[in-house]
Amino acid sequence: MKKRKRKSFLIEIFGLLLALLWLSPFYLMIVNAFKSKRDIFTDVLGFPSEFVTENFVKAYIDLDFTKSLFNSLFITILSVGIIILFSAMAGYALARNKSRLSGMLLLVFVAAMLIPFQSVMIPLVSLFGKADMLNKTGLIFMYLGFGCSLSIFLYHGAMTGISKSLDEAAIIDGANKFQVFWHVVFPLLKPISVTVGILNVIWIWNDYLLPSLILPDSSATIPLKMFLFFGQYTKQWHLALAGLTIAIIPVIVGYFFAQKQIIEGVSEGAVK
Repeated sequence: MKKRKRKSFLIEIFGLLLALLWLSPFYLMIVNAFKSKRDIFTDVLGFPSEFVTENFVKAYIDLDFTKSLFNSLFITILSVGIIILFSAMAGYALARNKSRLSGMLLLVFVAAMLIPFQSVMIPLVSLFGKADMLNKTGLIFMYLGFGCSLSIFLYHGAMTGISKSLDEAAIIDGANKFQVFWHVVFPLLKPISVTVGILNVIWIWNDYLLPSLILPDSSATIPLKMFLFFGQYTKQWHLALAGLTIAIIPVIVGYFFAQKQIIEGVSEGAVK
C-alpha cells in the first residue's frame, strides 16, 4: 500500500514538473509582453519593474489586428470546412467501391503525403500566378490539395468501422447515394471529423510559408503580420510578444466555445 502511494506521489510530481515545463513559454511570453525593450534584455525571467501596456496598443495597430484576424479566420474556417467535406466524400467513395482503381487511388493519396511542399512551391506559385489566383481563393484551393491526402486516409480508415448494411437499408427506404452519405454515414464520422478538423486548423492557422508566397499585403494573416516586428537590423521583442499574447486570445475563446464538441468527438473516437 505504501509503495502504491509512493508511486502515485512520484507520478504526480513528475506530472507537475511537465506542466510547469509546458507552461514556461506562456509565462515568458506574457511577462515580457508588459516590459520595455530594454527591460527584456536586462531580465528575461523576472517580473517587469513597470508594466508597459502601450505595447499592446502599438502591437494591435501595427498588426492591423482586426483585418488580419478576419483574414486568418476566413481562410482557416473555409479551408477546413472544404477539406472535411471533400475528404469525407472521397473516403466514403474509396471505401465503398472496392476495386483495383480505388486501391490505386488510395495509394496515390497516401504517397502524396510524402511529397514535401518545398519541392513543388516554385512551379505551383508560377502556375497559380499565370492563372491569376495568387489570392485567398488560390490559397484555399492549395490547402485543399495539400490537406486532403492525410484527411482521406483517415476517413477511409474510419469507414471500415461502419457497416455497409446501413447503406443498403437506407437505399431500400428510397435514399439515393448522396442522401445515404449525408444523412446516414457522415453523422457517424463525427469523431474522425473532429480529429481532421483539429489537425488542419492547427496547420492552417499557424502556416507562414504558403501564405507568404500567395497572399498580397492586403490579405495578410496573423503569422505574416507578426514577421513585421523582426527586421534586418532590429527585433522588436516587446511588440512581438504583446502581439503574440493578443493573437492567442481568439484561439482560447474558440476552444472555450467548442470544447464540448472537441472532447465529445475525441472521446467517441477513443471508445470506438
